[in-house]
Amino acid sequence: MTSWFDVDFLELRRITWDNASAALLEKLIAYEAVHAIDGWVDLKNRLDSDRRCFAYFHPRMPDEPLIFVEVALVHGLADNIHALLDETMPVLDPETVDTAIFYSISNAQKGLAGISFGNFLIKRVAESLSLEFKGLKKFATLSPIPGFMKWLNGALANGDPVLLTPGERKALSAAVGHSAGAKGVLKTLLKNPQWPDDLTISEALHAPLMRLCARYLIKEKGLNKRTLDPVAHFHLTNGANIESLNWRADLSPRGIKNSAGLMINYLYDLGRVEDNHEAYTSNGKIKASSAVRGYLKS
Repeated sequence: MTSWFDVDFLELRRITWDNASAALLEKLIAYEAVHAIDGWVDLKNRLDSDRRCFAYFHPRMPDEPLIFVEVALVHGLADNIHALLDETMPVLDPETVDTAIFYSISNAQKGLAGISFGNFLIKRVAESLSLEFKGLKKFATLSPIPGFMKWLNGALANGDPVLLTPGERKALSAAVGHSAGAKGVLKTLLKNPQWPDDLTISEALHAPLMRLCARYLIKEKGLNKRTLDPVAHFHLTNGANIESLNWRADLSPRGIKNSAGLMINYLYDLGRVEDNHEAYTSNGKIKASSAVRGYLKS
């Protein structure tokens, strides 16, 4: 199966509103696995002139995408998925943008889940876009952190003694009006999916969640010194580095449940991806910006 779907046999195609059949467009809606497509208007917005969608196809399956990636052409790093997908935002002139944001990668065929296409797809698309738009300077993602809350809930259940700093305990206690059991308060607050609506609670959670997420991504390791988060592992294996951690970036029910609303920009510096890949896969060394590492010291 791996041989039959070797990436060298696959065809990379750009999907547009005009060149794709209705059947193929319907499959994009059905297969989207990261940020659900809310009908035809939403899909058309994702295929506009300042957006790109690329997919791998097998010659024997010309109308069945194997994996596809959605890209937004923007100014600077995008730090909020709601703003990025807002249908009311003006369409940008793609000739003026400087950043390509990969915001969704979806495997369309569950039976091929064990075959890695994503790493080739991102690099091929980045190369294609750099040839199309000479003004592009950065290639980055706006990615979920699907394992963060699972890890944090486990740490809370195990009574991690260094989970909160004294300053964070004080802020949480002040936000809820009493001083007992700050870790218990944290656990209780996070169980309520409506906590982002309370700005006082949200502000009190800001510092501890950003620090704990940085710890989860960089310090907590699994087998072979790998990061625990599956999306982080995917991008770090591809040679990306953790560039920015974004607060209140995905306030959807899924985003709150999985990652407390946080998202990450992984940066693909095409001149350094091989070195980053080697450092991570050989020694578990994670490349992260000083801004992200700074959360570990707060």
